[in-house]
Amino acid sequence: MQAVEIYSSPLCGFCHAAKRLLKSRGVAFTEINVLTNPGRKPEMIERAGGARTVPQIFIGGAHVGGCDELYALDRAGKLDALLKG
Repeated sequence: MQAVEIYSSPLCGFCHAAKRLLKSRGVAFTEINVLTNPGRKPEMIERAGGARTVPQIFIGGAHVGGCDELYALDRAGKLDALLKG
């Protein structure tokens, strides 16, 4: 299983939705809270190619995007394969 990282904020509904999808698939992930760790936000922006909004999701070190992109991968049947590597 590929490592999954999600940059998030506890105030973000999209972050909660993305984490809910990952949990429903039994996927363990590392959460980086940019609200309580604001020093990590520049790292997120750099890794995400300039994206400033949360969530920003990485699977196997590759940038997937945000919540909408995660759900689109799932709807297209591509999420499980990406998670497996």
